Amino acid sequence: MTPFRLALASVLALVLALPLLPAQAQSAAPGAAPATAPAQGKKVLRYAFRIAETNFDPAQITDLYSRTVANGFFEAPYEFEFLAKPARMRPATAAAMPEISDDFKTFTIRIKPGIYFADDPAFKGKKRELVAEDYVYSLKRHYDPRWKSGNLYILEGAKILGLSELRKKLLAEKKPFDYDTPVEGLRTLDRYTFQIKLAEASPRFIYSYFTDGSFTGALAREVVEFYGDKIGEHPVGTGPYRLAEWKRSSRIVLARNPNFRELYYDENPPAGNARLQAVAQKMKGQRLPLIDEVHISIIEENQPRWLAFLNEELDLMEEMPADFAGTIIPNNELAPNLKKKGIQMVRYPRADVAVSYFGMENPVVGGYEPHKVALRRAIALAIDIDREIRLVRRGQAIPGQGPIGPEVFGYDPRVKTVMSDYDVGRAKALLDLHGYVDKDGDGWRDQPDGKPLVLEYSTQPDQQSRALIEQWNKNMKAINIRIEFKTAKWPENLKSSRAGKLMMWGVGWSAGQPDGDTFLALGYGPNKGQANHARFDLPAFNQLYEKQRTMPDGPERQAVMAEAAKLMVAYMPYKVHVHRIFTDLTQPWVTNYHRNIFVRDFWKYIDIDLEAQARRRGAAQ
Repeated sequence: MTPFRLALASVLALVLALPLLPAQAQSAAPGAAPATAPAQGKKVLRYAFRIAETNFDPAQITDLYSRTVANGFFEAPYEFEFLAKPARMRPATAAAMPEISDDFKTFTIRIKPGIYFADDPAFKGKKRELVAEDYVYSLKRHYDPRWKSGNLYILEGAKILGLSELRKKLLAEKKPFDYDTPVEGLRTLDRYTFQIKLAEASPRFIYSYFTDGSFTGALAREVVEFYGDKIGEHPVGTGPYRLAEWKRSSRIVLARNPNFRELYYDENPPAGNARLQAVAQKMKGQRLPLIDEVHISIIEENQPRWLAFLNEELDLMEEMPADFAGTIIPNNELAPNLKKKGIQMVRYPRADVAVSYFGMENPVVGGYEPHKVALRRAIALAIDIDREIRLVRRGQAIPGQGPIGPEVFGYDPRVKTVMSDYDVGRAKALLDLHGYVDKDGDGWRDQPDGKPLVLEYSTQPDQQSRALIEQWNKNMKAINIRIEFKTAKWPENLKSSRAGKLMMWGVGWSAGQPDGDTFLALGYGPNKGQANHARFDLPAFNQLYEKQRTMPDGPERQAVMAEAAKLMVAYMPYKVHVHRIFTDLTQPWVTNYHRNIFVRDFWKYIDIDLEAQARRRGAAQ
């Protein structure tokens, strides 16, 4: 889950004042106005999130927006190149690419000497160097019950030798987690080198787990112990930025980290992309980060976010609202009036799926019996995806054929399944065949046992969600099924969903790395309450998922992934609606803008032309 935002996200996606350190969180109304124009001479990027952050502790983050911010503070050993396509991994804090055993079970990583954390009172006035033990400690934190890591299931799935066993032992003995107990699968070899050993082969282990600073980034143990339960409010890392100001659910300010090492722009764009080739040549050798501060506002509604951009209170409009596509990008081309103002547009497919899930443990829509499968498939057939794309999403999406999103290994654009079919006649026939008929004469279908058939769909109060539930209402009426809508804020729905309390919910799930495993994880039984919000648990699927996880990339793995995807289509725990296409807009003074969907901390690569910005301000006076 987009963790979900989740998505099933997405992971879908969510994120957390002394001048140098974050102070107490202050209350502020969501949708507060963006910051005023930045001070002259300071390069500031101003933009807005649609959903509020939660906190900035990598052991506790489960949402996209918190992850985005945290990647500015915390660094994983590796990262994805910013301009490369297809995606390509390179060292970040690591000194070189990892040493990997032939059986894909042992991984040895060496860290560059001379990398330092941002200054913090926890260091008592001393500069603190990043060492291998910081990565070992930070990884162990996910296993510490104190932090209630929402990502523990991911690491446990990797089967690091000894860590899960240590956690279970200490839980049984009711003892606190012991970070100093030696563990076979995770240990330091010297000051700058650590090693990980797994119980089973994992060809993409580094690729999947050690390229996301908001997940496996390094924290210093003394900082965690200094702040205790408040660590989510005090992110101290080695990244290009530090947290300078934070008003919960309203405003986040990131400022340049003075201790950030010397790092220079050196990108390799794909051949044939003239624009990116020019950017790479122009920027080569410039020290990163290029901008001084990032100001992030939380503006939940699309209209005020768009107006703030039009009024030049925001420099970047991330993810243009589909509601305004006809005005902003008619025929997917930038409108002439915006082009005249010098506004720039970047369009890109996101590695994601937008889905509605069925709670597989729910007595009405869940279950594996033929009549329950038939109900879910009939509901899916009644969803008019073409109309949804045309009217609700304004053409900014393509139909989904299965659970694996584009831009990742395992996605096949040639596949066509019943997932995208719209056939009211077939839906009605399925319902009739399996006993979902009107038994009491009130015009609505009942369950085969005569009980009322009423769907309950959870949703949010934003404009697009309202448009989507109108579509749902119309589609269900067409097959004589009653549907009710339960509205709550997205974080509240996320909490209820993880607890298995929702019958149905519409969410998005975005990939953090270019591999389809993250999408298949939505259906893996042991992931219930985590990525698997539908709580789907089919032994045949679980076996296929586990098999592909240990295979190297190639046609054989692709075939196994395709078989697993077919089972998710057949049993329909998720109705995959679409894969979304996004458009970002920037003001004329934002230069070098590009979007790599696997690089969340893109800010360090873009620049602000202060002279162009000053000319615009002068002209506006």
